[in-house]
Amino acid sequence: MRTAGKSRLLSYLYFGNWVSPFRREFYAVAYGRRMFNQSLQGATGATYFLRRSAHRIEKGLISRPRRSLFALDYIGQTVSAYRTEVERLSHDADLSKVDLQSLNWVTDVLGAYFDAVDSSPVTDSAREVFLEARALYREPDRVPESQKELVPYPFSSLESARVSYEDFLALSWRRRSVRWFEPKAVPRDSLDKAVAAASLSPSACNRQPYEFRIFDEPELVKKVAAVPMGTRGFSDNFPAVVVLIGRQRAYANHRDRHIIYIDGSLAAMSFIYALETMGLSSCAINWPDMEPQESAMAKLLGLEPDERVIMLIAVGYADPEGLIPYSQKLALDRVRSYNRAG
Repeated sequence: MRTAGKSRLLSYLYFGNWVSPFRREFYAVAYGRRMFNQSLQGATGATYFLRRSAHRIEKGLISRPRRSLFALDYIGQTVSAYRTEVERLSHDADLSKVDLQSLNWVTDVLGAYFDAVDSSPVTDSAREVFLEARALYREPDRVPESQKELVPYPFSSLESARVSYEDFLALSWRRRSVRWFEPKAVPRDSLDKAVAAASLSPSACNRQPYEFRIFDEPELVKKVAAVPMGTRGFSDNFPAVVVLIGRQRAYANHRDRHIIYIDGSLAAMSFIYALETMGLSSCAINWPDMEPQESAMAKLLGLEPDERVIMLIAVGYADPEGLIPYSQKLALDRVRSYNRAG
């Protein structure tokens, strides 16, 4: 190990040949890219590609100044994928295979795009494909939204924040890692509300490459909670446990292989804070990324090779008499600096 840290080549030889978690990571990224490419060929839904494309188009629509032509390098592929999804919806009675909310959003964004851009060979051809597909789209009832069209809107239309900094700081102090819970079931409605809040967290190109796998059946909770390291001695009192999963299939490039952990963690923190507002406590549980645990969880949850565990989160009503660690935090000047470069 000491030798491996002396150069990039030596570290590559060491970790690439002898450290098994890295081999699993390599396979996850490669499998995810394969799944992404298959989605573009129509083998599976192209949701992740369409979500990224729609978000890129939105950024073009809000640009200052807005260019008269943009997205020319991917608009053709985008409308082709859109047409495939519309055809999937029109020929498949199982609507669960199609992300209807995303398709509504992509439909509106593409409509706004073609209203905004000038005529050109590329945009004219893409517009024709879009209009043909749009005519086939049997749009389902929409989930109520604050605006009629799911397109960029003025910041001024947002409601003012009703939470002061002092309120949020109090919530942050209230949020502690709780390991002892009351033997009381967690309402699924509360869990769903927390996930809904988490889904509003920022995500790279709005892909949201994660899933909250929630377990509240006692025997399953015990099995799942026993897999990671660090839960011995207290996992048997979890009323519910969440396994946060990230999917590498959301990305076409290996450069983005870390985004599932970033986006998943952002969502996890929102989830945890949302629980606190409803009187529920939690404990974020580190995932060890070791082969025995990886294999056990993959088998238990039926994970595909590109689906990676990000963390576990225990959820429940805190036992009032249960102790919590003090967990002194670093001082502000230890975690913050201004204009530090070089």
